[in-house]
Amino acid sequence: MWLFIAFLAIPLIEITLFIQIGGAIGLGWTLVTVVLTAILGTILVRTQGALALGQVKSSFEGMQDPTEPLAHGAMILFSGALLLTPGFFTDGIGFLLLVPAFRSWAFRAIRARVNVQTFETQHSAQRSGRTYDARGDVIDGEYTEVRPAANEIKRPSGWTDH
Repeated sequence: MWLFIAFLAIPLIEITLFIQIGGAIGLGWTLVTVVLTAILGTILVRTQGALALGQVKSSFEGMQDPTEPLAHGAMILFSGALLLTPGFFTDGIGFLLLVPAFRSWAFRAIRARVNVQTFETQHSAQRSGRTYDARGDVIDGEYTEVRPAANEIKRPSGWTDH
């Protein structure tokens, strides 16, 4: 139901804002503003996206929980889609999602409503002083790689013989 209301309300808000702002500053300046916000948004999304990707990478390298950097990256990606969509309302939300303090607040608000499962690796368990029991997770075995002889003639399988 909420999704239906959003799909109905957002275009109505955008149309209203286009009419109001276009009437106040004129059609030409309205179109220039929409194009400039898309260009500026693309530049900001690119730079902040690279920073978020670096944070995700460092969290994986440090064996830390990557939930928050991944959420920030998703919000930056979503803000890019909003900024490329023509409209003042979507641009406002898109620019708001590019503010790191707002993203942190949104992440905490979402995390409070969602049951978040965490993970633990052997490395992080050992660092925290907990023991790691791998019984049942490891299969011990040996293998030998079998390669066909170089002079062996390759024939079709027996399934094709009639």
